[in-house]
Amino acid sequence: MRIKRAEKAGFCFGVKRAIEMAEKAAQTGNTASLGPLIHNQQVVDYLASKGIKQIGAIQDLADGQQLVIRSHGVPPEIYAEAKARNIGIIDATCPFVQKAQRLAAEAAKDSYVVVVGDRSHPEVIGILGWAGENSRAVETLEEARELPYYPRIAVLAQTTQPKSNFSAIAEELKKHTDQLIVHNTICSATEERQASAAKLAEDVDLMIVVGGRSSSNTRKLWAICAEKTKTYLIETANELQEIWFEDAKSVGLTAGASTPDWIIEEVYKKMSEIMEKTNEALDIAQAEPEKNVVEPKEETVEENTAVNNEDEERTMESFENELPKIYGGAIVKGTVVKITEEEVFVDIGWKSEGVIPIDELTATKVLDINDVVKVGDTLRAMVTKVENNEGYTVLSRKRVAEYEAKERLAKAAENKEEIQGKVTEVVKGGLVVDLGMRGFIPASQIELGFVEDLNKYIGKTLRLRIIEFDPNKKKLVLSQKAILAEEQIAKREQLLQSLKEGDVVKGIVRRLTNFGAFVDLGGIDGLLHVSDMAFSRVNNPADLVKVDDEVEVQVLSVDREKGRISLGLKQLREDPWARVGEKYPLNSIVQGRVVRIAPFGAFVQLEDGVDALVHISQLSDRRVAKVEDVVQVGEIISAKVIECKPEEKRISLSIKELILDSLKAIDQELLANQEQTPEVTIGDAVGDIAKSNESSEE
Repeated sequence: MRIKRAEKAGFCFGVKRAIEMAEKAAQTGNTASLGPLIHNQQVVDYLASKGIKQIGAIQDLADGQQLVIRSHGVPPEIYAEAKARNIGIIDATCPFVQKAQRLAAEAAKDSYVVVVGDRSHPEVIGILGWAGENSRAVETLEEARELPYYPRIAVLAQTTQPKSNFSAIAEELKKHTDQLIVHNTICSATEERQASAAKLAEDVDLMIVVGGRSSSNTRKLWAICAEKTKTYLIETANELQEIWFEDAKSVGLTAGASTPDWIIEEVYKKMSEIMEKTNEALDIAQAEPEKNVVEPKEETVEENTAVNNEDEERTMESFENELPKIYGGAIVKGTVVKITEEEVFVDIGWKSEGVIPIDELTATKVLDINDVVKVGDTLRAMVTKVENNEGYTVLSRKRVAEYEAKERLAKAAENKEEIQGKVTEVVKGGLVVDLGMRGFIPASQIELGFVEDLNKYIGKTLRLRIIEFDPNKKKLVLSQKAILAEEQIAKREQLLQSLKEGDVVKGIVRRLTNFGAFVDLGGIDGLLHVSDMAFSRVNNPADLVKVDDEVEVQVLSVDREKGRISLGLKQLREDPWARVGEKYPLNSIVQGRVVRIAPFGAFVQLEDGVDALVHISQLSDRRVAKVEDVVQVGEIISAKVIECKPEEKRISLSIKELILDSLKAIDQELLANQEQTPEVTIGDAVGDIAKSNESSEE
């Protein structure tokens, strides 16, 4: 066995810089870091021994203390609060991350900012903080496809993001904007380490990746290597297992950017010791092969429980339905006679019953053992231990099921057959099904759209197609989305050919955007634009329709080349302007709600889809400087119709005329009252006075 080390591995300069700054700050005392300085527990423990304590929030730090900003960076609010509380800042943010923060802040001024990366990672949280509310994180290509249209988009990457994923998402974003600004903020050190690890993984039988399991950088290294060869992720040398190296002729070693040299050296030393043992055992086996031959005896089977694939295949082919020969690796047939919560007891015709532990029953997690087997079932299993401490033969059903499934799954993969699988478990990134082998369905391959809650699929049977199958690595990746996509394409084609302009159809609202709603017509989505929802102005589509609502709409246009369908809702209703002339004749008095104010006047809604204008000159019988001085949005007003042109969809109102009419009516009423009073002339008045005087003289 040979050990090969990746050319680029371990600390990048950003991490090294952060640790050096923290060590220096620790000398002054009274210092803490906001979260782990880097994603490596051994380094965090080392810094803690130096006096760098870890806090969960800045509120946990007393005024006047020192705060080390970790290499992942933080949002600007942290700096502001630290300044307000007189907390000293030792900014160990990686220079690459600082650049990404700066670009995000600048881009957010005139663009919608998309950060490609893990939305829960502190680096991404920090970058989004600098971009502000006009931003979001996108982790997968499927999420990118769900984005609405934005006039201008700026896209950045988490510094540890694989270049292939960033490039694919950036390409998809071109479909969602008129102008895409791409900022490749992937750290060059990360790219170098990933490329070096990938190259090495192609040349070895086994890869060891060293680093913190919570490190995004390390996990991506593991994923890259795992695509090419068998790969194990460890944090320390103590986790190495000799059994991993048994069949490996060459082993590769790499490490994440948060892994210090001393941990890498410890791992390399331990691997070297294992290599020496393996090589010595190989030399002995080649020099004295007869010493490696062990006659199968019942008392030695317990030491020979590990059976390789070739042994299993040989054993399967030689199986006979007679009294079983019990030894490690033998395949036996039996009947289930008893079931407990943790074990299945099987009569195998041996001196004792066989027992199958729940973990050896299926390739996936068993939620209820009674859903898998019943008393009386006949099954085949492999002997893993001739006799345990209680005298039972220990069996494994899943090893036999795996062997039986190989040929069937290989054929299904080759012919792209549809198979069915019941979901047994939710794991990070997807679902697990039992198909004899453990099958994995990535979250992106479950449905056509993004799936937020994976737990709802537990216990459900899915229609699946194999998209990746490697029996040697026990790798089985499946997709339901592939089947659904093909069916959707067929339905789309059928609908596109059958639908025509003017058709009235029913559909389900699947998604809302700021410009309308997408309605599923049974295989293809049509766009119900906000302008075609109602005759009145619609500010928010959610005011009219909700996701999962069934709606009846009219087909306005069908673009078969681009696969686009435009729909209308208001077209199925009577145009409110058709009867405006009858309902709002000239000189009539109307009431309405002020819905919008402009510098030149106020718009008043008389009914749904019918707005009238009160010009600023018609708001009052006095001069008006600002419309807001007279009316407010939401106010109910009365006014006089002074113009009505339905053909131009225009109605003009006047509050001024209504006031003048009211004043005129008052004047007429006063005049009428005066006319009813007897008229008195000057002569009459003089005569009355004379008569009065005469009466006085008498």
